[in-house]
Amino acid sequence: MTPPLKIVIFGLSITSSWGNGHATTYRSLVRELSKRGHDVLFLERDTPWYRANRDLLWPCASHGHAELYRDLNDLKERFSHDVREASFVMVGSYVPEGCALGRWVLDTANGARAFYDIDTPVTMAKIKRGDCEYISPELIRRYDLYLSFTGGPITEYIEKRWGSPMSRPLYCSADPEVYYPCKKKKDWDIGYLGTYSDDRQPILEKLMLDPARKLGDRRFIVAGALYPAALRWPHNVRRVEHLPPSAHRDFYNSVRFAFNVTRADMVRTGYSPSVRLFEAASCGTPIISDYWEGLDRLFRPGLEILISNGPRDTIRYLNEITEDERRKIGERARMKVLSGHTAAHRVDQLEGYMREALKRRGMNGRERAYKRDQKHAVLKP
Repeated sequence: MTPPLKIVIFGLSITSSWGNGHATTYRSLVRELSKRGHDVLFLERDTPWYRANRDLLWPCASHGHAELYRDLNDLKERFSHDVREASFVMVGSYVPEGCALGRWVLDTANGARAFYDIDTPVTMAKIKRGDCEYISPELIRRYDLYLSFTGGPITEYIEKRWGSPMSRPLYCSADPEVYYPCKKKKDWDIGYLGTYSDDRQPILEKLMLDPARKLGDRRFIVAGALYPAALRWPHNVRRVEHLPPSAHRDFYNSVRFAFNVTRADMVRTGYSPSVRLFEAASCGTPIISDYWEGLDRLFRPGLEILISNGPRDTIRYLNEITEDERRKIGERARMKVLSGHTAAHRVDQLEGYMREALKRRGMNGRERAYKRDQKHAVLKP
């Protein structure tokens, strides 16, 4: 058991899920860490977009404590003590001024310092182009731990190519207390939940919207922000601009099949599950997905997930899979999530990584915060 620690997390947003999938992941992690007694402070840059679209009660963020800061000067003035005294400090991908913030964290924090990349394939492609928007090769080498939303060979690549002393996978997850089956009318044959992306849209068109045009008597739904107003949708596809996480369970329980489409960088790298995969599966809703390497390591194709390589596959699933088999596929997928992909499983992994990172730092002056927390920890029975 890991003694309760003081943890500081910098993330893109925990207060708003509009136009980003980071919020759902951070909320799950913070909730589970807090349930285990860890003292978690989440720090978020106050930006106009998320300020106008918050869907989390403020200031309490899923049982942890969240604070906004205006800029780096405001951050340093108000939270230097918290960062300095924390046992573990984590900086996420796409945090504004991420490189400058990361250098300050690395120079200030006495505990272990980690980078959490929720966009690993995109990040690696950006670095290769010389685009160091929120992380750089220099910072990768300095962080004690590089956590990756993507698993498979890429963690070893980050260590060998970019010099990370320790890179580990930390996938997204689903909270079974939030995502579970419930009796609800199946209003839609296929539902897709996801923010617009230029590289995802052609696949969505091919695998879901083209079948919708051919199956005029079927009903489809697409929920997500940032879709261009000029897009032309089939008449039998309903568009919803945004669904807050509180409405996701009902969404998944109202569709016969949930659709999953993966960004191009994630497909090329593989081993990059979307949080929507685990959330839909946790609701017992069978998933139709495009394919990428490593998907079959998470769900068994044909038994726990359905793979579509073209419009004919999608149409065949809708026309030929019986209701009984549809339910069984969803049930098997739910059992897979409950056995290894819940928020509790992810925090088990994270606690192990934190212990490893702190141990690697050695029993020296930079580990005083960890020793202090151990000395004063009150373990739950």
